[in-house]
Amino acid sequence: MRADILRAARKEFAKHGLAGARVQNIVDQTQTSKRMIFYYFGDKEGLYRAVLEEAYRSVRAAEAELDLDGFPPVEALQRLVEFTFDHHQANEDFIRLVMIENIHNGRHMIESESLSATNTPAIEQITRICEAGKKAGVFRTDASPLTLHWQISAMSFFNVSNRATFSVNFGDALFSKDGQSQLRQKVVKSVLDSVLA
Repeated sequence: MRADILRAARKEFAKHGLAGARVQNIVDQTQTSKRMIFYYFGDKEGLYRAVLEEAYRSVRAAEAELDLDGFPPVEALQRLVEFTFDHHQANEDFIRLVMIENIHNGRHMIESESLSATNTPAIEQITRICEAGKKAGVFRTDASPLTLHWQISAMSFFNVSNRATFSVNFGDALFSKDGQSQLRQKVVKSVLDSVLA
């Protein structure tokens, strides 16, 4: 039941934001009641926080399943960039939740006891890739895991978050199947070019 609530709530919050989301809409999409939602999550903000936590937990779990430690550093980084681009493209609700939380200046993330621990492995994974790349002499000695994470996130995120306005301003050629495939390749090349020795 908790998982069903979180699935329905994720859609509701992604579509309407924290202020516009209605608990009754979530109830209508599940086999539960407002009383049960408040029993599990305390209040609407508690539910929203749980949705954020689950959204980040999901992406980090999928990153871990890539098992990149067994690959040469260049291939490991390429796979991570491709995964992030593909994940964000396929999970618009995740992007919208992150956008909404940015509107709230990250307040609910700060209040979360688990999000810091959930997101730490993302930097740890890139750190291992960078160290292996530097040791092998294929990455620049000044390659920064934090900067790399920002760069990968920025390009993959913008591809989804600004699709509507970018399309209105410049057309939707980049968002066709071929356009996305070419853009994905360019994002991978851009990230690799920034670290290769």
